[in-house]
Amino acid sequence: MNENTNMEKKNNHALTFIFITMLIDITGIGIIVPGLPDLLKNMNGGTLSDASIEGGWLMFAYAIMQFFFSPILGALSDQFGRRPVILASLLGFGIDYLFTGFATSIEWLFIGRIFAGIFGASFSTAGAYIADVSPPEKRAQNFGLIGAAFGIGFILGPIIGSLIAQMGFNERVPFFVAAGLAFLNFIYGYIVLPESLKTENIRKFEWSRANPFGTLKQLFKYKSTATLVLPYILLSVGGYATQSTWAYYTREKFDWSTKDVALSLSFVGLMAAVVQGGLSRKIIPSLGLTKSIYLGLILNIIGMICFGLANTGWMMYATTIIASFGGIAAAALQGVMSNAIPPNAQGEFRGGITSIMSLTAIIGPLLMSSLFAYFSNKTNSIYLPGAPFYVGAALMIICLLIVLKVLSKKIDKVA
Repeated sequence: MNENTNMEKKNNHALTFIFITMLIDITGIGIIVPGLPDLLKNMNGGTLSDASIEGGWLMFAYAIMQFFFSPILGALSDQFGRRPVILASLLGFGIDYLFTGFATSIEWLFIGRIFAGIFGASFSTAGAYIADVSPPEKRAQNFGLIGAAFGIGFILGPIIGSLIAQMGFNERVPFFVAAGLAFLNFIYGYIVLPESLKTENIRKFEWSRANPFGTLKQLFKYKSTATLVLPYILLSVGGYATQSTWAYYTREKFDWSTKDVALSLSFVGLMAAVVQGGLSRKIIPSLGLTKSIYLGLILNIIGMICFGLANTGWMMYATTIIASFGGIAAAALQGVMSNAIPPNAQGEFRGGITSIMSLTAIIGPLLMSSLFAYFSNKTNSIYLPGAPFYVGAALMIICLLIVLKVLSKKIDKVA
């Protein structure tokens, strides 16, 4: 009994560290997001629509590198452990922020994003770390910690970025602040991060499993993951309606300043932290994985439609409250899939999930930013800046229909 208690305490400490690690990472990202439109506009002298396209391509550059390299790092973590991969990732992020801060052209920004994509495996390896220290019945709830880190990071990050802007610093300073946070996180992890991979779960690195297509192929070995890959893709692509266009959409439709965007993102982060860091850990066990997926998708659909229809700024805040509960869908989907994967393949599974997310990040930002750029251009025949949100809602409706069909067959006893 005492041994079990000690193990549980050790695992809780490990989860706390991973949460803090992800929190610092996301805070760094949150610092730079609100001012990115201004940086792009000033660098190339274009319009807001032009900046949104460039922002979409920057996300594309990061995602396509992550798509190819995350499976490699995920497979490496299955052989050499989670700790060295996480530390390398943190160091890579810090170097990228410095590189981006000194960039003098859009081309240098792209080089920085490519570098970050290569080392951007902290999310996938953190997921594998969580799987290592979590019993199957708690994995879905514990995966919610990543969402909570996103939430709190987007509370702190935009506020810090806004304060930097109000103090009169130029748009490059947030990148240097983010770099400092990343390097501090690296030092913190180097000192205190324990290894989570058990000796019996070590698996030799194989190139056949360490490429994005090979990793995706491995997901299809398991019925639960194979049948839920497409819904997960649709959910992820739909989510980029918000992720890719928020800073541009709110500036265009409500004439928000950098400070206004920062405050709104902080509220988005607050709601994500409350739901995914706290309420989801009660909602998912109470409803079960299947019902949690259904509820999350329905709320996501409602949220997307309301974002697109919003005609005053306060409606974005009100809709955020509804849409934030939609985050339980992704955590529950991952829970169903992870529970069908053996312990010695969790790193590969997380690498596969990250490959899917990277694949959708290749498609999603370009799709949504292109929709925004076209429909926010007042010279076109149709002016509909909310178009990305309507497309996102449509994708999630299709996702819901597929999930209803798949899970109604009870393909996995855990679902």
